Amino acid sequence: MTQRIKNKLSNIAMVCTMAILFWSCKDTYKRSGQEKVPLVYPVGIAEDFDLTYTEAREQLGSEDSATSRVIAVLNSPLNNNYENLVFPYQTFPKGLVIDFFNESGEKSIIKADFGIIYAATNVIDLQGNVVIESHDGKKLETTQLYWDQDQDWIFTQEKFKFTNPEDGTIMDGEGMDFNKDISFFNAHKTFGLMTLKEQPND
Repeated sequence: MTQRIKNKLSNIAMVCTMAILFWSCKDTYKRSGQEKVPLVYPVGIAEDFDLTYTEAREQLGSEDSATSRVIAVLNSPLNNNYENLVFPYQTFPKGLVIDFFNESGEKSIIKADFGIIYAATNVIDLQGNVVIESHDGKKLETTQLYWDQDQDWIFTQEKFKFTNPEDGTIMDGEGMDFNKDISFFNAHKTFGLMTLKEQPND
């Protein structure tokens, strides 16, 4: 009788131990079905990419023709086109150079290590060693800026260095918005020293 009780107790202990082990190994992770991020592939890849933006000098009708002018030329070693997505965009992972022209045909230049053009919003996001050189010699250097092509406005929240040869100043600051030829700008915060060109004595 005593041996039977011992066997039963031993069996009960073994069952409890196995149940605990099984429960501790049970996968309790709640799966949402989105653990694996879907891979996104470009619909097109272009090397030595060259794109010219033009605009008509006059509004065109259905059968009219008029001369157009070049407003910008974009060059990049590599372009990845993701315009097949719900929110379409293009990337320039090896950098890009944009030459843009004012009404008088004067050229200014934007350079960056990386760029994204968002087709839905017509905004260009430029990153890494971004440099703007205007046709009159002004120069802006920063790490990231955005160019809203619809509003023809450029802005950054990052630190910047702005050199103006017209008055011989060098300005350091953080946050700035301006038009594309830097003829008008608004610096949000300036700090450090502003270098002024020494005026010659009469």
